[in-house]
Amino acid sequence: QVQLVESGGGLVQPGGSLRLSCAASGSTFSVYTMGWYRQAPGNQRELVASITSGSSTNYADSGKGRFTISRDNAKNMMYLQMNSLKPEDTAVYYCNARKAFWITTYWGQGTQVTVSP
Repeated sequence: QVQLVESGGGLVQPGGSLRLSCAASGSTFSVYTMGWYRQAPGNQRELVASITSGSSTNYADSGKGRFTISRDNAKNMMYLQMNSLKPEDTAVYYCNARKAFWITTYWGQGTQVTVSP
C-alpha cells in the first residue's frame, strides 16, 4: 500500500513557474513508476509526465520543453517543475504511483494549479 500527498499548487500568472511535490509513504517507493496527471473541468484526466524507477522520463506534448519531472528515492519524493505556464495548464494535478502494466496503482488527492492574469 502506498499513500501519496501532493503540495505546491496555487495561483500563478501566465509565464510564471511552479514546483509541485509528491510525498510517498507506506511501501517501497523506489520500485514504482511515478507520474503526474492533470484534470481540467469537463476534461478527462491526462498524463503530464512520468518517471520510472530507473529515472527514465516521458512527457506529454503539452509540457515538453516547459516541464521537468524528477524523483528523490532517498526522500520518497517526486517533483514536477513547471515553467512558462499557460492558462491552459489550469487543472487539478494528481500524483500517481504504479507497478508494471498498471496491476497496482495509487493516486494522491490532487492539488489545484490556476494560471490566470
